[in-house]
Amino acid sequence: MWDRLFGAQPDPPPLLVLITAAVALVVVVIRLPWRIARNAITIAHEGGHALIALLTGRKLKGIRLHSDTSGLTLSAGRPTGLGMILTLLAGYVAPSLVGLAGAWLLGGNRITLLLWIAVALLFAMLLMIRNVFGIVSIMVTGGVVFAVSWFASPQVQAAFAYTGVWFLLIGGIRPIGELQRLRAQGRSPESDADQLARLTRIPGLIWVGFFGLVTAVALVVGALLLTGPMLPELSLPAAGLSGQ
Repeated sequence: MWDRLFGAQPDPPPLLVLITAAVALVVVVIRLPWRIARNAITIAHEGGHALIALLTGRKLKGIRLHSDTSGLTLSAGRPTGLGMILTLLAGYVAPSLVGLAGAWLLGGNRITLLLWIAVALLFAMLLMIRNVFGIVSIMVTGGVVFAVSWFASPQVQAAFAYTGVWFLLIGGIRPIGELQRLRAQGRSPESDADQLARLTRIPGLIWVGFFGLVTAVALVVGALLLTGPMLPELSLPAAGLSGQ
């Protein structure tokens, strides 16, 4: 079991890395699959709020996930100060940072470890969920990840893990554009960016830009980690042609 969990799996075929990236991009771009898969982004978003709230000494009261893919994390503590600022800051960047951490694990071929960490984090989050849809959403997501990690072949595990990580990296960007569109229409006065603006007196648009910068950097670095191992293989044919 120890070897299975912490051992490195074989390098995936370069084509699998590219196909999973394309699949994740399609899911993010097309409305219907995005509407369904966005729940995973919301889970990571609210999980980011919850984790930083705990790390900064705030008391986590609960997490709610809604069927419209929105969510809410409630914590008790000072309504101002660094802890509150960091808690608000964590939400929109959490999916991309989780994706970046996943890309780092996949770069070391720790596919099974990645899946089991995901299951453990989802189980920990389940303990703080306070509504029925949230419980169902976490249990279904965790059940799928566990089933893949326990029953699926290494090839299926690799395809699932790469697709999930690509989705977090790419999908972490789209909600930020949606956020700014809602803000421009005056429909999101209590967004994380607007609450940060009130706490710091830095305009909400600057915070939206910061979210976008972090997610863009995470996507670039994550893509390099995911595609890095396949670059030597792709260069071999070119080297052979030049030798001929």
